[in-house]
Amino acid sequence: MHDPTRYQPTTRFTDRVKDYERARPGYPAALVPWLIEQATLVPGDPVADLGAGTGLFTRDLLAAELQVYGVEPNAVMRGAAERAFAERPNFISVDGRAEATTLATGSVKLVTAAQAYHWFEPEPTYREARRILAPGGFAALIWNVRRVDAGFGKDYEELLMTHCPAYVEGQPHQAAPEEIAAFFAPAIPVAHSFDYQQTFNYEMLKARLLSSSYTPKEGDPARAVVLAALRRLYDRHAQYDSIQFHYDCRVFASPIADMR
Repeated sequence: MHDPTRYQPTTRFTDRVKDYERARPGYPAALVPWLIEQATLVPGDPVADLGAGTGLFTRDLLAAELQVYGVEPNAVMRGAAERAFAERPNFISVDGRAEATTLATGSVKLVTAAQAYHWFEPEPTYREARRILAPGGFAALIWNVRRVDAGFGKDYEELLMTHCPAYVEGQPHQAAPEEIAAFFAPAIPVAHSFDYQQTFNYEMLKARLLSSSYTPKEGDPARAVVLAALRRLYDRHAQYDSIQFHYDCRVFASPIADMR
């Protein structure tokens, strides 16, 4: 699952950043307030957002007036976040990895990984999270999981299965339950789910598809094939020139033991 040689997690989104910024889902408005309550945070408290990418979750943490260290190894994605938050004094961009953040020991009260933990190497991330958290610190792993049981969501999943071999081959999309449990051990995390949705016209749906690293790259003849299939799918399902992606936003959160 966590195979850096195969998946190249620190570079695989380099050529997807524009579509990623435009069309990847954000997070439910209720999520950060829920986390703040769980972790008993106050404005100004320091947070490390691991695998922060272009800042889709960082943005919500900043809006809550937390001090956010956006830890991101991909220079292009990190640069997008730096541009987006250039006027935010509570944002600190960090050229680091989840496994080696460069942050000081005991320097943050919350560690988050939103749509990212499945790219990390578990053991070094486990150790690093405990190193940088202050005593009693909190951690949260978060994923937006597409609903694929009916309607457009079901047909979109079939499109990926038909036209995206890397998707079929089992590229990680969320950590397995046993991996999540191992990250928090010996604590048992609270699991919570929020409803979330995105509404797209065709151009934004196209950007959403192409933001995924398992879709054909620019210059690959397979890209035209999958986009033609996407257009047919959109035309079949669109109402008032829009469709909706429905997600379960899943969060696993707990204080984690200080292992220093």
